Amino acid sequence: MSDSTLSKDPTADPAEHEAYFPSPYSLDAYTAPRTDFDGLATERHAWSGGRWKVLVLATDERYLRMGNGTFFSTGNHPVETLLPLHHVLEAGFGVEIATLTGNPAKFEWWAYPGEDEAVGSAREKLLAQWRAPKSLAEVVERELGEDSDYLAVFVPGGHGALSGLPFSTDVRDTLEWAMRTDRLVVSLCHGPAAFLSTRIGRGRSVFEGYEMCVFPDALDAGANIDIGYLPGEMPWLLGKALQDEGVRVVNDDMTGRCTTDRNVITGDSPLAANELGKLTATALLEHARRRG
Repeated sequence: MSDSTLSKDPTADPAEHEAYFPSPYSLDAYTAPRTDFDGLATERHAWSGGRWKVLVLATDERYLRMGNGTFFSTGNHPVETLLPLHHVLEAGFGVEIATLTGNPAKFEWWAYPGEDEAVGSAREKLLAQWRAPKSLAEVVERELGEDSDYLAVFVPGGHGALSGLPFSTDVRDTLEWAMRTDRLVVSLCHGPAAFLSTRIGRGRSVFEGYEMCVFPDALDAGANIDIGYLPGEMPWLLGKALQDEGVRVVNDDMTGRCTTDRNVITGDSPLAANELGKLTATALLEHARRRG
């Protein structure tokens, strides 16, 4: 339970006018120094065949403009990014990070679990890429095809996923390629906002009819504003936007739930990051062994 003496007022971000971090009260409620990592779902380096990698679509946007004109200082959630990737790396798969521009990806550093060894291990291995990622446009142009070494596409969570990714034709083309070639598509929390890109210039989303877990709209429209996690109302609500495109959102609360529908693996929040990582590592092994 969060300390009731802590302020529920969002904390000003001194780097930008009318930009805010979550309130002390909300950070006490939503963050912790360690995750629930409890071991690997696979043997360490269970895949030793080389080649196969996971492509991470990270946001390079720091600020999300809210409905009241303020800015939420956000980015990629560190637990939702690094804990699943720890499972991927330890299983023996490669990881490559891309942003829309090739500019550095952004973390919600205020959510970093400083005492967590699993998250810290993944961060150390990926920090150089995080600071100098690939340009997604170049990946689309040069690295996607039937014989691509990417076995999965992973979109981390964090409210920053609502900036840029849903409106990018490069994200659309990457996800369409993944679905067309039977790659895994993995995301959690607000990351599935990227899936909205597949409607750009198309008659329908490639994810129409898929079941997914995402961050619940009820929290973003209610409690997250009340406790000062957000500095204002959301510009739009993720669950509703996905449902409008024919996605079947199967959760209405935040419990750490994950779901797998065909080649798509999703989770509802940071609470789902560990289980999502286990499901992803196991599915990667199955797909890698089948493909050779």
